[in-house]
Amino acid sequence: MQTEARVGVVVEGGGQRALHTGHGGVAVAQSLPQPQRKSLQQQHQSQIGTVSQLLAGGVAGALAKTCTAPLARLTILFQIQGMHSDAATMRKASIWREASRIAGEEGFRAFWKGNLVTIAHRLPYSSVNFYAYEQYKRILQTVPGLKNSRDNMSTDICVHFVGGGLAGITAATATYPLDLVRTRLAAQTNVLYYRGIWHALQTITRDEGIFGLYKGLGATLLGVGPSIAISFTVYETLRSYWQSQRPDDSTVLLSLACGSLSGIASSTATFPLDLVRRRKQLEGAGGRARVYTTGLFGTFKHIFRTEGLRGLYRGILPEYYKVVPGVGICFMTYETLKMLLADVSATI
Repeated sequence: MQTEARVGVVVEGGGQRALHTGHGGVAVAQSLPQPQRKSLQQQHQSQIGTVSQLLAGGVAGALAKTCTAPLARLTILFQIQGMHSDAATMRKASIWREASRIAGEEGFRAFWKGNLVTIAHRLPYSSVNFYAYEQYKRILQTVPGLKNSRDNMSTDICVHFVGGGLAGITAATATYPLDLVRTRLAAQTNVLYYRGIWHALQTITRDEGIFGLYKGLGATLLGVGPSIAISFTVYETLRSYWQSQRPDDSTVLLSLACGSLSGIASSTATFPLDLVRRRKQLEGAGGRARVYTTGLFGTFKHIFRTEGLRGLYRGILPEYYKVVPGVGICFMTYETLKMLLADVSATI
């Protein structure tokens, strides 16, 4: 006869009490108050292995990006309009007009142009991002000054913000060449200069050197650090507050709602940096002449001078349409997969 032995931890009055739950332990868990029981379940669900955690993060990111690929492409096309378009062309631009142009000139499948490289980038990026966040958070929680005040909300926010920022920088640096290739493939319209992922990598290396694969990395790190930091902080804070007020609500819907709100917050705060990053990535693409001959801040000044403040937020509307479902789906899928993988590992 097979005997199962599972150990959970229940926090009571600042101390810890071991809760042994085998076949008869279910009744003990069920006798706990609902908030403590739900907390115990979530703690057990979060205890998955490294491979499972990387898998959950990667699949979550790839699924979210695939679902929102058409809006992501529209965002990129709007962001780069100021590089080679005149003022009259930019005034006529609208989401519906651009979407109609893509469908008419390039076909419906063109909305997912570059999505293969997006998935190739997002799988490792999202895996590293979520995994690194959990590790940085665990390390920060052991820092003496933070460890002694873990129940303090400001301390939790600090841990989420710093951990999220470091995770974003780590993931972005590790996968940046694929992000640059994704941008260039998505920005192509009728003339195909790059025929695929490997061709783009080879062509960029040949024409622009190995450092051409890292164009715009500075703007990316300046943007992605705060973006991921804000995203994780808003998500964790809202989720924690929501669970304390409504512990019986669905975890799936909770993750979807909090993830969507966190996406809006992070996109609004860091969109100008993302726009500059896209334009820097496209410098020299397809043999075109360079538009911005200065550094990051010089590019900011150039865009602001020629296009105004509105130019720094060009494409923000499709960005909102994208991040509300996209970030929500990502967090929802990640949390759901963590629960499923935890259940699977518990039965093995």
